[in-house]
Amino acid sequence: QVQLVESGGGLVQAGGSLRLSCTASGRTWSIYAMGWFRQPPGKEREFVAGGSWSAGKTDYIDSVKGRFTISRDSAKNTVYLQMNSLKAEDTAVYYCAASRNSLRGYEHDYEYNYWGQGTQVTVSS
Repeated sequence: QVQLVESGGGLVQAGGSLRLSCTASGRTWSIYAMGWFRQPPGKEREFVAGGSWSAGKTDYIDSVKGRFTISRDSAKNTVYLQMNSLKAEDTAVYYCAASRNSLRGYEHDYEYNYWGQGTQVTVSS
């Protein structure tokens, strides 16, 4: 099993930045890919960013390209989501997820095996 714990959420003004962290524990060696998803208030959960560093690949939803960056510190078993130029529409609960297998698409939430509990990001306009 793998446990994921997110941190770093909070309240920020539009145009500001936040960095989310997702620290994995347990059978971390089994993780092949990780992703960040978010669920805005009253809406469905959506893909934000994903990465498979052994494959050298990352992917982003169009609305965050150029503003968000997913990265990993393997020594700390931690994946980050650096969020810059935040907008009110980025307000959501953000979840990290991990997959044991290569993904047909980072945006497919059903392909992930493990999920964190979520962290709230609120952007005030």
